[in-house]
Amino acid sequence: MPETLDAWNAAGADYLPGLLGMRFRKVEADEVVATLEVSRAVVAWHGYLHAGTVTSLADTCCGYGTLRGLPAGASSFTTVELKSNLIGTTREGIVICTARPIHKGRTTQVWDAEVRREADGVAIAYFRNTQLVLWPKA
Repeated sequence: MPETLDAWNAAGADYLPGLLGMRFRKVEADEVVATLEVSRAVVAWHGYLHAGTVTSLADTCCGYGTLRGLPAGASSFTTVELKSNLIGTTREGIVICTARPIHKGRTTQVWDAEVRREADGVAIAYFRNTQLVLWPKA
């Protein structure tokens, strides 16, 4: 598991987080913070930030936090449910996602995430994400 922010950012560089341009500022078991710069590659054809981009950012933040805070002996996790409320958007600038756990159990973790425009702090989306904790087969 990555130990530094540079290592977390490098781990996702060749995968969806890197493709979308996510940059992690904090990856802890109780809080994850990441940014994403709005560019042509992550907007819909009409110029607004794509809902899939916002959802991917929030899901990734919740996932990194889950991975960072897995119970001892767990092997991994997978997302089993994602609820999103998209209440705004943007055409430019940077969006910032902050994710925090609301439940951390032996079999599941539940995380809430909020995505805001960095420039003015206006919320554009709220998420709830349930992760299934995976254990090695006996």
